[in-house]
Amino acid sequence: MKTRRDVFQAIADPTRRAIIMLLAVGAMTPNAIADHFNSSRQAVSKHLQILTECELVQQEQQGREINYHLNAAKMKDIEKWLEQFKQLLTQRFDQLDTVLEQLKSKRK
Repeated sequence: MKTRRDVFQAIADPTRRAIIMLLAVGAMTPNAIADHFNSSRQAVSKHLQILTECELVQQEQQGREINYHLNAAKMKDIEKWLEQFKQLLTQRFDQLDTVLEQLKSKRK
């Protein structure tokens, strides 16, 4: 059984983030994607494999060609997690503001 890759590890790589940006515009073949990078077709295929394993991109067979496209639902999962994290940080900063105000008032 193959373990599914972590989405956040997948998007940590700048090349994979660039591939995601390309696919946000529209579906592309591996060769068309590889044309945008100074790396081998094999290296791009490895990145696509990782993105596929974590379900950020999906393959679609069209005749002899395989097109990759972005999985918008999975991107929304990432966005939702980031929004929760952002809210947590905002709460912490608000708490810090309160502590700083209390320290200021004690000094006076």
